Amino acid sequence: MTKQFCGYISIVGKPNVGKSTLINTILDKKIAITSRKSQTTRNNIIGVKTDNEFQMIFLDTPGIHMQAKKTLNKVLNHSALSVIQDSDLVLFVLHRTSLQSQDMQVLEKILESKAPAICVLNKIDQVQNKNDLLPLIKEIDAVYSFLDYVPISAKHKDGIEDLLGCIKKSLPENNHLYPSDPEEKEIPDNFFISELVREKIIRSLGDELPHETYVAVETKAMEGKMLSVGVIIYVARDSQKSIVIGHEGSNLKRIGQQTRIELEKMIHKKVLLKTFVKVNKNWNNDAQYLSSLGVGSNQDAT
Repeated sequence: MTKQFCGYISIVGKPNVGKSTLINTILDKKIAITSRKSQTTRNNIIGVKTDNEFQMIFLDTPGIHMQAKKTLNKVLNHSALSVIQDSDLVLFVLHRTSLQSQDMQVLEKILESKAPAICVLNKIDQVQNKNDLLPLIKEIDAVYSFLDYVPISAKHKDGIEDLLGCIKKSLPENNHLYPSDPEEKEIPDNFFISELVREKIIRSLGDELPHETYVAVETKAMEGKMLSVGVIIYVARDSQKSIVIGHEGSNLKRIGQQTRIELEKMIHKKVLLKTFVKVNKNWNNDAQYLSSLGVGSNQDAT
């Protein structure tokens, strides 16, 4: 019987280094939302890639903010750091040639966990000479001895095969936990739809709106050959509600249209998407409310 190798792989790093783009590229499908703003990913999302005897179970984590003050940020930090402890392998993602204080703080958490880890140097398409990476590798190696150092461009799929080869070498011998050819869901689950809407909010509104929105899918049903979905966008203040809606509803219309078009391309069906905006003041500082939304737990905020 052929040996099987399987393990949980967490992807960690400071915000906005390309973690979600990396996991989407590896899996060759959209599973984590992406934008240029930090703290985009709010849940540990599992994506599975099976290649013959190797099965890789990827955990994408929220960006880590060490100076977190709000309850939401504390929850996200705890969520990201706890994943490191539960992983068979950690991918520590860095941005090009810089090693900043936030990178060092994440690196210290990996050091504390003593987890086997690979250092992934992302966005090398923005580096003219790869030799420029050598001083950074030397600096990192003085702090923690990584199994491998792999330069990649997640956006342009450069170095991904090399990275997968390094991951396979580090997987423990285990039976596969998931079927090798899982059936694709015809209709995306509520979490994916809500994250898709939130991605459009972030991309559409840019710096106008802080990360103080939460999207809940209230209704979802097939009506004949059409998928009908109703979502509520929660914001923390009345002023944010006005921003999301926009002049004569222009922003909300654009967000809904972009989400609907992407959903229709995914499921090859017509989509009726209804969007509403409600204010729930200071929801991102309410640990109990965050827990009810499925974001961490009450203990994560302590």
